Amino acid sequence: MHAKILEHQLVTIGVTCFNARDTILRALESAVAQNWPAIEILIVDDCSMDGSAAIVRNFIASDPRAKLIQHTQNLGVGAARNTILAHARGEFIAFFDDDDESRPGRVREQVRVLTEHEEATGASLIACYAGGERLYANNYRVDAPAIGSEGLIPMGAELADYLLVFKRRPGRFYGAGVPACALLARSKTFEAMDGFDSQLRRLEDVDFAVRLALSGGHFIGTAERLYIRHMTGGAEKSPEAALEALNSLAEKHRSYLELIGRYQYAVRWPRLGYWHFKRRYGRFAAEFLALLVRYPFAATRHLLATGPARLVHEHKMRKGRVA
Repeated sequence: MHAKILEHQLVTIGVTCFNARDTILRALESAVAQNWPAIEILIVDDCSMDGSAAIVRNFIASDPRAKLIQHTQNLGVGAARNTILAHARGEFIAFFDDDDESRPGRVREQVRVLTEHEEATGASLIACYAGGERLYANNYRVDAPAIGSEGLIPMGAELADYLLVFKRRPGRFYGAGVPACALLARSKTFEAMDGFDSQLRRLEDVDFAVRLALSGGHFIGTAERLYIRHMTGGAEKSPEAALEALNSLAEKHRSYLELIGRYQYAVRWPRLGYWHFKRRYGRFAAEFLALLVRYPFAATRHLLATGPARLVHEHKMRKGRVA
């Protein structure tokens, strides 16, 4: 089975939008430019206050493939994604973010990679991620290869272990993780997972992937770089919001984390990032020493794997150097 045989099958492109008047047209232009012949485009405006909905409405007025759905109150990105799922008619569903842009062949390539993996493995729960790059305001670019696009395919509980406590298996390729802005899957896969958690305003995509992993899901990706993720700021991306989101994720999956003996690790590791961003290095050291006593090997491996790379990344963000 090849993607060209499936071209008659509808693909839903879902775009979540919130206060994105400066970027939403870029996202929509990349959606309507997809070279898959059968698409619908669902845009959910999550009660924007900056006129984004009017911009969307004007842009799609002459395109019968596109539809705008407006929330009457701000519900968060998890709920917005679920609204897309509730209205989607496509056999496949792909998510585009309101400040990103996708290349014209993104949907086609993701459908091809997913269907070929189905044929080769017989797997039914598959999440396919596009490779891409992250672009910062100072023109600093970071390559973002797709998970599972080389090496061994992450699958099952081992992927949940990686996402929750950074436990990596040899040979697996985790790439740039599991961002929803790069995700395409069959509608039945989203249905099997009951969609996203509407209570999560951050990390709803990681939570979805954890639940899919614990259900035996496969995580694959395209070798091609097919989207540009524009890295923007906002209160929802503050250190406080990040810490709260990670704590919520750990609490939601507490039973599994306790089963593998890593609940306290999942709760305490995010504090290191928080104290680092706050430049409270004494608190950082104390927190790390406490982790080191309880999880000496895991904490050491985790810090060595991520710490130096984090410092280099922050330096390049300040300098605007090309990665």
